[in-house]
Amino acid sequence: MANATPVRVRFCPSPTGNPHVGLVRTALFNWAYARHTGGRLVFRIEDTDAARDSEESYQQLLDSFHWLGFDWDEGPEVGGPHAPYRQSQRMDLYRDVADKLLAAGHAYHCYCTTEELDARREAARQAGRPSGYDGTCRELTAERKAAYEAEGRASIIRFRMPDEPITFTDLVRGELTFTPENVPDYGIVRANGAPLYTLVNPVDDALMGITHVLRGEDLLSSTPRQIALYRALIELGTAQAVPHFGHLPYVMGEGNKKLSKRDPQASLNLYRDRGFLPEGLLNYLSLLGWSFSADQDVFTIPEMIEKFDIADVNANPARFDLKKAEAINAEHIRRLDVKDFTAACEPWLKAPFATWEEGDFDRAAWEAIAPHAQTRVTVLSEITANVDFLFRKEPVDDEASWAKAMKGDPVALLTTARANLDAADWTAGPEPLKQAVLAAGEQHGLKLGKAQAPVRVAVTGRTVGLPLFESLEILGKERTLHRIDAALARLTA
Repeated sequence: MANATPVRVRFCPSPTGNPHVGLVRTALFNWAYARHTGGRLVFRIEDTDAARDSEESYQQLLDSFHWLGFDWDEGPEVGGPHAPYRQSQRMDLYRDVADKLLAAGHAYHCYCTTEELDARREAARQAGRPSGYDGTCRELTAERKAAYEAEGRASIIRFRMPDEPITFTDLVRGELTFTPENVPDYGIVRANGAPLYTLVNPVDDALMGITHVLRGEDLLSSTPRQIALYRALIELGTAQAVPHFGHLPYVMGEGNKKLSKRDPQASLNLYRDRGFLPEGLLNYLSLLGWSFSADQDVFTIPEMIEKFDIADVNANPARFDLKKAEAINAEHIRRLDVKDFTAACEPWLKAPFATWEEGDFDRAAWEAIAPHAQTRVTVLSEITANVDFLFRKEPVDDEASWAKAMKGDPVALLTTARANLDAADWTAGPEPLKQAVLAAGEQHGLKLGKAQAPVRVAVTGRTVGLPLFESLEILGKERTLHRIDAALARLTA
């Protein structure tokens, strides 16, 4: 649907380290809202922190967003009317705005030293007062400024906050009010002339015509500062309007703590390397603060876009549940066309994941087993261990599986099962093979589940895996009997 005023949202990560799932959730909500409303998504890189930002992380961001299927209407690789879209290339714009704010009285030079600021903050804390900046340099005379400069003091630029409360309606949390004592004057330019995030982010939003700022709850406390700055920018003619703000709920990890970059489960690369489908991961992340419906958790990304509205986002913290993420991803795997599934698994059938020699890979066998594997794996990386028995010269030697399966009288059971399998019709599908093992079990007083366990471990090396009799059919009679013989030799040695 289209809005009367076209929606313009932005996603503006810093290229520092690996992307994390909280960042992806924020990008997803912005992207979905832009696509839902027929608006535009601006992708902007906040790379003004030279000590932390890196070109490697920047390229990783682009690669990650491409893998997830995100597209953007303005930004790196596509350009746009507000280029450049990397803040490190926009410094002259920020300096110009800072000068205008100073000239209009919306900002001022602050000469307070770090030691003075720390001492005053501590005194305020001891007295039970807010410990933010106390406005010491707000109304300095020209003489006092000259005296400070004669001392060799450096100055930062602070924005002058209004002396009245700031109220706004958050798209997620409703009406919020911040009082002046809780939102003191704040720095916008460092003493070395480098602009701070507190300046560059709102200035870029203003110059790029951003209408909706959808971001994490951790940035909520900075919103009244940005609203005040926006009002000043409107007065200067730099901004047209104050955007709508919506603060997305925290994503919680273990122990009811916010999921941080340092948490292992926060890294996007973890899910990509484990073989999550982009659709499965995005489906799950969309549920962290939003709901498709009361009775449906699995849906396509186009279905999400069709239904997504920022007004439906819940303000309560959302807990990251890995098992639910895997279950949703498994459902997306099952929904794939089998040809797409086989193609998606390809990386995990090659080095360094494959445990077999490259020349032993049998594509026909892989394509035959793929439909059975598709219903069993939750992430694509599980495919390697599920099908390795087909391509290894011998099955994996898993002592724990061996000990678990080879109980009672496995020699007698395997001897009978081998004879029955040798006599079975291997051209008639898996059913005759099942009947062969079932009959062996009955002869030794075992139900099918107990009877097939030694056969499975002898042939595949594991107690759990793909449907056994379909696996035997694809492995073939000769290799199956050879492996049972090897197991019998081991048991009787």
